[in-house]
Amino acid sequence: MNVEYINPFIEASQTVLKQTGNIDAKLGEISLKSSPYGSDCVVIIVGLTGKIRGQAIFSMAKDVALGIASAMMGGMQVTELDELSKSALSELTNMILGNAATILYGKGIGIEITPPSFLMGDNLQISQSKMKTICIPLIFDKERQMEIDISVIE
Repeated sequence: MNVEYINPFIEASQTVLKQTGNIDAKLGEISLKSSPYGSDCVVIIVGLTGKIRGQAIFSMAKDVALGIASAMMGGMQVTELDELSKSALSELTNMILGNAATILYGKGIGIEITPPSFLMGDNLQISQSKMKTICIPLIFDKERQMEIDISVIE
């Protein structure tokens, strides 16, 4: 997969997390994932169409999702993933991918995004058919992390 496609997702993620929740996300070690793979209990999937087609899958533990939602709501303590916090997290992914699409467009790579799908559950398994998956871990608060898995067909 072309690194030119990955860097906009990293840049957009770090920028949007900082702007919306004052979260400083450090880039972890990028890796390839083989299908199927396990995921954390909170997953948000956004489809990508256009010059590159595939999906961006945001996954995180429930406590990380609660922390991000709390930060996005100005520090108001969020203790459960209710409709408001799920909506905030889904909007976060929209903003990240909207920014990534803008960066890619500036490089001559036009993409569009689908509305996000929010999933919760234990032992989630993700299977990507005929796509390579690049895992981009974003680490904050020393031990907490959110992973962005980018699976595309060029």
